[in-house]
Amino acid sequence: MRERAQNFDPRQTMRRSGFEVFHYREPKPDGVEVHHHDFYEIYFLLDGTVSYWIEGQLQHVKPGELLLINPMVLHRPVVSSESNLYERIVLWVDKDYLRDLSSDGADLTACFGGGNTLLLKPPSGQRAELSALLSLLVRESYAGDWGAERCAAGVFLQFMVQLNRLARNADSERDRREDASPLVSQVLTYIDEHYSEDLSLENLAGRFYVSKYHLSHAFSREVGTGLYRYILLKRLLTAHRLLGEGVPAGEVCSRCGFRDYTNFYRAFKAEYGVSPRTLFDR
Repeated sequence: MRERAQNFDPRQTMRRSGFEVFHYREPKPDGVEVHHHDFYEIYFLLDGTVSYWIEGQLQHVKPGELLLINPMVLHRPVVSSESNLYERIVLWVDKDYLRDLSSDGADLTACFGGGNTLLLKPPSGQRAELSALLSLLVRESYAGDWGAERCAAGVFLQFMVQLNRLARNADSERDRREDASPLVSQVLTYIDEHYSEDLSLENLAGRFYVSKYHLSHAFSREVGTGLYRYILLKRLLTAHRLLGEGVPAGEVCSRCGFRDYTNFYRAFKAEYGVSPRTLFDR
């Protein structure tokens, strides 16, 4: 598997239809900001000491484990400074593609149900099988050989069946989740509940009786992005959901705390590449 490692690509958007797979191996990379995407993500850790920051909690992941992340969930990897090597396989899956592959008796999206994430710890036999399938999927996705695309599609289907079988017999792993500090946890909860209101740094610092400097640095250190950026992401995520429910764009703008439609339009298009009114016309 090692010869298939690629250079890390920081993009968070899919360029291919269906699915994309990446095998990365390098020393501790530069920090990755909090982000989200509109597709499923399957993360298989091969080497390194890694936690995932997910919506205010740290999920600790060990080599040989798989982390399944649902669409539109804010997350980022946190790689320990003790890691001399960071190696993983990442699989991105389009929601519609996976749904279309499913059948009445085999819902391939089922492994992603029941929360933001699911951490799977396969026993050694299943781990070796899943690792071999992912290795083959990487090879066929980039080899360029005759029939490689069809072969990759078949391997992908087999992998998703095996992954769902594993998930059906496993409980969500919770014993290695760690909450943020009390201050940051309270601020995150407040943002979730009051995203439509004035959430300036000054107002938040006053509400929680801390200095603006302390709040700003504590938040950035733990969450991995600035307070303003996080609030913007929360508002855009809510806007995305409301638009999907059929709420008019103008109403979404006011309900999500944007000062005017121009600011909302610019922020939304910068994040998703389309205007609010055309999001679901694609």
